Amino acid sequence: MRILVTGGAGFIGSHFVRTLLGSGYPGLAEVEVTVLDALTYAGSRANLDPVAADPRLTFVVGNILDVDLVDPLVGATDAVVHFAAESHVDRSITGARDFVMTNVVGTQTLLDAASRHKIGRFLHVSTDEVYGSIDEGSWPETHPLEPNSPYAASKAASDLLVRSYGRTHGLDVLITRCSNNYGPYQFPEKVIPLFVTNLIDGGTVPLYGDGLNVRDWLHVDDHCRGIALVLAGGRSGEVYNIGGGTELTNKELTELLLEKTGTDWSRVTRVEDRLGHDRRYSVDIGKISGELGYQPLVPFEAGLGATVDWYRDNRSWWEPLKARAALGQ
Repeated sequence: MRILVTGGAGFIGSHFVRTLLGSGYPGLAEVEVTVLDALTYAGSRANLDPVAADPRLTFVVGNILDVDLVDPLVGATDAVVHFAAESHVDRSITGARDFVMTNVVGTQTLLDAASRHKIGRFLHVSTDEVYGSIDEGSWPETHPLEPNSPYAASKAASDLLVRSYGRTHGLDVLITRCSNNYGPYQFPEKVIPLFVTNLIDGGTVPLYGDGLNVRDWLHVDDHCRGIALVLAGGRSGEVYNIGGGTELTNKELTELLLEKTGTDWSRVTRVEDRLGHDRRYSVDIGKISGELGYQPLVPFEAGLGATVDWYRDNRSWWEPLKARAALGQ
């Protein structure tokens, strides 16, 4: 099976590729993988170093907006797993254009090529943020999309495009919507790696507002295993939520990170709340569990501890990234 993975040098995409080539997904054996990645600030070839020598891997540097590049790559594949996206909410608030171009127009470019070449499957990786905010209970996949940030709106738009190509062109499409991911190789602008790297370097960390916003935490390994299950056995045209089952306020998460880095609340700076900050996310995973047997397997405490240890042990990976970010590169 030939699989094109967009954004395969990013945090989640690279984990999927490393595990896929390591025969970690029983339903996806005998694969050849092409990674298409623009290598923006959040992507790195180093994320694929463990499998870089695998003859089944082809790496292509390029943008999903490039029609002439995308078309032959899609035409030569059996399935597309589409991770490539601009994903940082704060960046979308100060500059939404890149999010619209990459997340919406880039997805449309891939869908056009997939439709022209009538490829086997198109799996679009999305986010629980498209649902908006929920005070109690959990979202089923049928909940209306009510995004509250430019990032979430761009992902909701791309979800709807994917659905439309399934209905209009008969493309075999699937959508997954995940909760907040964490784990190794995550770019240090996201909350867990940002807090960990700042704290072990003796710095401070920002806590938005009252710190009571709630997120469901999902280890990247569980997320990618869910994606693999959907790719191998999901029903065409369906949406599948993938959650981790650990809901924490940002204050509770901060407390855990302070404990695991041996620091205290003197390192925490209260900052003004983010514009349009969603209060709580929670996805219902009954559908993917019932149909495909998915359950999160990584206990949060163990996963978080291993993640903190990974950042302690891999300064050579994250220090250059933070240095470039500080210079605005």
